[in-house]
Amino acid sequence: MSEFDRLPAELRLWLARAILPWRPRSVRLVYERALARTRNPTCALQELDHLQERLVAQDARMVWGRHHPSAAKTCSES
Repeated sequence: MSEFDRLPAELRLWLARAILPWRPRSVRLVYERALARTRNPTCALQELDHLQERLVAQDARMVWGRHHPSAAKTCSES
C-alpha cells in the first residue's frame, strides 16, 4: 500500500479506476515512460488508457473470441 501512496495524485486516481489489476510499480514505470515521451501528464494518462484498452481487447479475444465487442478493436483503432 505504501507504494500506491507514493504515486503522484493523478496516477493514484487513474489506478483506482483502472479496469485491470495493475501493480503500482508497473503502472509507475509505464506512466514515467509515457510522461518522458509526451512531457504532459494528461497525455501520459491517455497513453495508459490506450494501453489498458489494448490489453483488455487482447484478453477478450483469447477468452471469448474475436467477435466479442471488447475484442473488435484493431491496433489501428487505438
